[in-house]
Amino acid sequence: MEIRKISDEELVERCIKNDPIAQKLLYDTFSRKMMGVCLRYADNNDDAQDFLQDGFIKVFEKIDTYRGSGSFEGWIRKIMVNNILNTFRKTKKLKQNVNLDDVSYMLAEKTGTLDNISAKDILGIIQRLPTGFRTVFNLYAIEGYSHKEIAEELNISESTSKSQYSRARAHLQKIIIEEKVI
Repeated sequence: MEIRKISDEELVERCIKNDPIAQKLLYDTFSRKMMGVCLRYADNNDDAQDFLQDGFIKVFEKIDTYRGSGSFEGWIRKIMVNNILNTFRKTKKLKQNVNLDDVSYMLAEKTGTLDNISAKDILGIIQRLPTGFRTVFNLYAIEGYSHKEIAEELNISESTSKSQYSRARAHLQKIIIEEKVI
């Protein structure tokens, strides 16, 4: 049996028609990358698995809204991130960490290189951040959202987003220095 590569457009069309083979192919094609996204926001692997499963349910529910403009992978990523943020809003997880003052500010006079840290180590360090810090850090530093966009998404002020990002960086630096990761 010859296996041919199908385009994103054909994959979308077949998923809209509830073709289980196409749905499995879509999941198999994008689940590893999306799990990476989910892991960055989750406290642990089980939570990430839940985010991934719920995110793909949303992808299949909304597949008929994909218009082909822009990257299909980017569209899926946006759904995953929005689904995670909605989960945080429902559970009020973000509110618990918005005003945390227990992280001491550290002015980094020396900056180290991250070349010697594995992706797994970085992910582990990010997962240890409080939820509010981690969410803002991921949205700003990794997803490329502006602080204004983050503020709108999370229903916080722009200055709170900037503060959370600054505190997340300080917390990450503290962990890296204390544990001599670099």
